[in-house]
Amino acid sequence: MNPTAARPWCVGLSGGIAAGKSTVARRFENLGVAILDADVAAREVVAPGTSGLKAVVAALGPRVLSPQGALDRSILRALVFNKPVARQRLETIVHPLVQAWFRQHLATIQACYAMLVIPLLTETWPAYSWLERILVVDVSPAIQRNRLMQRDGITADLAARMIAAQSSRQARLQRADDVLNNAGTETALDAGIAALHTAWRI
Repeated sequence: MNPTAARPWCVGLSGGIAAGKSTVARRFENLGVAILDADVAAREVVAPGTSGLKAVVAALGPRVLSPQGALDRSILRALVFNKPVARQRLETIVHPLVQAWFRQHLATIQACYAMLVIPLLTETWPAYSWLERILVVDVSPAIQRNRLMQRDGITADLAARMIAAQSSRQARLQRADDVLNNAGTETALDAGIAALHTAWRI
């Protein structure tokens, strides 16, 4: 993205899987912050009929399609999780489309500032180096594992492998300008969010 293009002041929100990014984003949204989510973008840019979906099928084959012609995310998830080459092909297609989606939507925002929820921000850096601030929601790997097991009904081994597939906790924290610890109470989380919002909207 051209950092000089007309857009609001932007915060990138990231964190490991099951750290609580969606919870934090909802709280900022309730404060009037414009929220754009990379996961939403990633679904829209490969929706049926898009050039993105055609590119994914060309790269990975028709096996990734459901009988209805949409992307079968369960098949796709298993494919890219077990085959790094397939994952790389997918990311080469989807990441630029997501960045273009952000550009398009940021141009229409009138809020005091915008927050971009980007789970793979560390992995895709420096594509988002134009962001004014990076906020990382942080919890320990043990908490991530327990939340994943409860949320998705999976084994501890699978949860550990899903966590290991992402960038390390240390790498995320090194990239952060601000850190929200989400291992405590909702009251503590809300206090941290309020303090950041007060500082950023000035």
